[in-house]
Amino acid sequence: MQNKHIPPMLVAPADFQRALLNWYDGARRDLPWRARPDEKADPYKVWLSEIMLQQTTVKAVIPYFETFIARWPAAEALAASSRDEVLAAWAGLGYYSRARNLYACAQAVASEGFPASEAGLRALPGVGAYTAAAIAAIAFDVPATVVDGNVERVIARLFAVEQPLQAAKPAIRKLAATLTPLGRPGDYAQAMMDLGAVVCTPRTPSCLVCPVRSFCTAAARGDVERFPVKSPKAERPVRRGDAFVIVRTLGSDPHILLRRRKDKGLLGGMMEVPCSEWLADAAVASSPLDENWKEGQTVQHTFTHFHLEMRVLAADYDTVRPAAEAFGGDWAALEELSDFALPTVMKKAVASGLEALALKLPGAQPSSKASRRAVSVSTVERSARPSTRAGRK
Repeated sequence: MQNKHIPPMLVAPADFQRALLNWYDGARRDLPWRARPDEKADPYKVWLSEIMLQQTTVKAVIPYFETFIARWPAAEALAASSRDEVLAAWAGLGYYSRARNLYACAQAVASEGFPASEAGLRALPGVGAYTAAAIAAIAFDVPATVVDGNVERVIARLFAVEQPLQAAKPAIRKLAATLTPLGRPGDYAQAMMDLGAVVCTPRTPSCLVCPVRSFCTAAARGDVERFPVKSPKAERPVRRGDAFVIVRTLGSDPHILLRRRKDKGLLGGMMEVPCSEWLADAAVASSPLDENWKEGQTVQHTFTHFHLEMRVLAADYDTVRPAAEAFGGDWAALEELSDFALPTVMKKAVASGLEALALKLPGAQPSSKASRRAVSVSTVERSARPSTRAGRK
């Protein structure tokens, strides 16, 4: 029985597949992880790109992908690195659980390679239903149904799905499955992604040049931009807290106090300057400010589920030694700060704190090793020589 929210498609699926693939053969995007028409796809590149592309744009991913491939051209090389190196290389790309799972997955496939089935791929760390289907279709020619945000939008318009997108996701996946071909499933999956990315865009879609316009119910009705139907957005809550930027000179080099966040939770496993909890409805000045601390510019940063306002307090170590020792962590040389897995929000805090102290962040290039020259707070009291181990509590 036809779902009342979903009109029937206008033309047969085989005709749709043919029209879409003919268009893709001439209009496919040239992406660094995509195999050429006469090449077999590299499962490692497909996997790496799909993990990076989760919740992230192609434009943002390309430089990270190219850096990773140059440094770790195969899963074995990635598995042989340290997790700190991977986290540092990932810094700025966001959604950091992806980086932790990326490293764990590389360990799992380094010796035996990637499974060729959706079920086998789903068993790998960080590989969910969508990613497993994408790798299976693109790298192994399995006729798997690949549904990302672009494909959801295309399907919602093709069938004029009236349900709000969140509620309609199971129905959209079933509809997408009715269109998935047995032949060229990898090309078909990438063609659907390209169609959504460059033609069937969220706003002002290019319907006049769409290769499958004759199949589209929404286009026939003249109300393409109404789909997919969206539910009203809930207001994003605000959380507030403090960040503490503490600077100390070791030898002749300025160092900053960093510590590692717990693996579980937001920004898990990444480095941070010491922070208070980020609490909803907390006052901005959640910690006392005395004459030893200089207040920097408040950091504004938006996460998926909340907006953060973080007051930045900066000080020289000698004036706040008890607080620094209570925070714990590692002393990181400012010259080598780019080697550390600092997420964007922490880079903002560091920049604000250094500005408050009238210091500048040196423009040093990242070294080949992540997180070197970090000195434990407790160790530095016993020795002025920096430790070569990072991430220690």
